[in-house]
Amino acid sequence: MDFMLSEEHRMIREAARDFAKRECLPGVIDRDEHQRFAHEQVMKLGELGFMGMMTDPAYGGAGLDTVSYVLAMEEISKVDASVSVCMSVNNSLVNWGLEAHGTEEQKRRFLEPLSRGQKNGALYIGAFLLSEPEAGSDGTAQRTNAVDMGDHYILNGIKNWITNGSSASVYLVMAQTDPAKGSHGINAFIVEKDSPGITVGTKENKMGIRGSDTHSISFQDVCVPKSQRIGADGFGFSFAMQALAGGRIGIAAQALGIASGAYELSLAYARERKAFGRPISEHQAIQFKLVDMATRIEAARMLCLKSAWEKDQQLDYATSSSMAKVFASETAMWVTTEAVQIHGGYGYVKEYHVERLMRDAKITQIYEGTSEIQRLVIGRSILK
Repeated sequence: MDFMLSEEHRMIREAARDFAKRECLPGVIDRDEHQRFAHEQVMKLGELGFMGMMTDPAYGGAGLDTVSYVLAMEEISKVDASVSVCMSVNNSLVNWGLEAHGTEEQKRRFLEPLSRGQKNGALYIGAFLLSEPEAGSDGTAQRTNAVDMGDHYILNGIKNWITNGSSASVYLVMAQTDPAKGSHGINAFIVEKDSPGITVGTKENKMGIRGSDTHSISFQDVCVPKSQRIGADGFGFSFAMQALAGGRIGIAAQALGIASGAYELSLAYARERKAFGRPISEHQAIQFKLVDMATRIEAARMLCLKSAWEKDQQLDYATSSSMAKVFASETAMWVTTEAVQIHGGYGYVKEYHVERLMRDAKITQIYEGTSEIQRLVIGRSILK
């Protein structure tokens, strides 16, 4: 058992840390305030290989392992979780799904530009469309339908809470083809955003990750060639669940980064801020908060890295990824709340960043499987 990172892993972590400080930190408060998508930063992530970290170089990716991805996600998330969630969806859900289950033609046409994050000099990223107004935690309750017309499908329905909703060029869409078959009647489709019949709804005005563009997406008689179905007929629900198992690792790493960022800001502030004639870090009440922060973060990091390692070793990582996500997300919420408390009145204003991190932390307990759903997944595993 070796807990030491390799030289390559350390270099990737440093590159991500440098990018976050140099490219993401300037303007992060303004982007949050005005809900602006970090177009320039995401383009640069693609240029550096961060939008296709785990994709085979044969399809435009960096060919790195999941541990590298977790390290990079943590560093980006320390500074801007809106940027990191865009990176997470593209890597964990879209790219992974296409590489694992797409045809060679699908990979050449869609995966290669997605892995680079651009096509013909323009931003080119993906989105994952599973959630609906009445299908959140229950992914089997798909009302979006795809009617088989022989050589193509006609797609109708509405998807909700779609990350990268307006910025993506490619959607992976789950839709019901045969309601009589239940979850076995669901298919997954590659749909280009500029297809006739697609309407992108108004951007959601969110509490956190406000720089991430979250939209509803409507489909009205959208024609999807059968060549753009992923896998065999009825594979869609299984495809979505497999993708989300890996996606949980990315969101766990995001939550870890949010917590780490809040902790580092709190540690620096506690060393500088004085009360009763000495730095507040020397007061036991504050010191204990910092100790508990550091301990919970380290535990969350170990869970994230273990899950990533299991994925890299091609082991069953479904349970460990759920454990990582539920623990890291709840750690993020707790740590960021304590960070605001340590900062006192300064923690309540935007200039000191921790209030934004607290707002960003909450969503990690909700998207890509709520904490309640993660406990159901873990419960089934430990009781079987």
